[in-house]
Amino acid sequence: MKIIITSVVFLALFAAVPAIPAITAEKVYVSAAKTDNPDIKEYIFDDTADKTTASDEPYRVLNCSTGDITEVSVRDYVIGAVAAEMPASFEEEALKAQAVAAHTYAERQRNLQKKAPDKALGNADFSDDPNKYQGFFTNEKIRRYFGDNYDTHYNKIAAAVDEVLPYIIVYDDEPIIAAFHSMSSGKTESAENMWGTAVEYLVPADSKSDKEAPNYIDETEINADFVKARLEKVFEGVQLGDAPEKWIKTGEKSESGTVLEVTVGDVKATGSDIRQAFGLRSADFTVEYKDDTFIFTTRGYGHGVGMSQYGANHMAKEGKDWREIIEHYYNDCEIIR
Repeated sequence: MKIIITSVVFLALFAAVPAIPAITAEKVYVSAAKTDNPDIKEYIFDDTADKTTASDEPYRVLNCSTGDITEVSVRDYVIGAVAAEMPASFEEEALKAQAVAAHTYAERQRNLQKKAPDKALGNADFSDDPNKYQGFFTNEKIRRYFGDNYDTHYNKIAAAVDEVLPYIIVYDDEPIIAAFHSMSSGKTESAENMWGTAVEYLVPADSKSDKEAPNYIDETEINADFVKARLEKVFEGVQLGDAPEKWIKTGEKSESGTVLEVTVGDVKATGSDIRQAFGLRSADFTVEYKDDTFIFTTRGYGHGVGMSQYGANHMAKEGKDWREIIEHYYNDCEIIR
């Protein structure tokens, strides 16, 4: 798919991307990578903290549009998270794996909020902002989203959730960072390469079937004038020079395909920084300059860490159950009731 971005179109796209910090004096860019990437350091419990697991207590969800905080049962929340995050057309075992990941994510976030409250949430556990937390649909949103197919899709998701609702994923007796993404570039990425902090269970896993997913390879074309303006805005103080073909130079890639190093003019950055700056589908990309246009070719979709949703669906089609899917993508973790 080719996408030609002009300034008018791109401004609407970028409005959903959180602010990016300025460059340091040493001209090494401080990566934010917040669009769908958590700050892992915020998600690591102190070793001395009490470790808690799952609870039947309703979640308190902040509605960002109204400011209201609503109590949502665990079941309704997990159903709403699965509906928001995974296509209902996916296999039932993939939906179950997504449900367990979504439940685990919610439990961990609630624990974190209790230990280190975010004032912006008030007394909520998390919000419905998908830029900061996993997606969540209320039943009303699910009805609008599925339309005439509501009964079929809702019942399918609810049945999958009901079967696995008692379960979450733990590592060292605490709910894991249950990261997931749409599709990898053929092998999932490590948390260390993507977010800078190693997590024992978020390491690369084979996901070759992702290469068969729709729009696995995607092209985005952006006019050079806009690229220049965008780079100068994002990388404050950058010196690009007069040769556009030298503005963005990719360097080292990880084994999973993520661009780890990028030179932007006289600034060092990461592939995640470029992905965020231009709304690319992934940080596994190549860039070409031709005819006053930059062409970004991406592979996969999302940050690439944890469970690949298309990979999970492929495993389910092959006859693997939800436990096998989770064990494949989350290394050495335990599923507990």
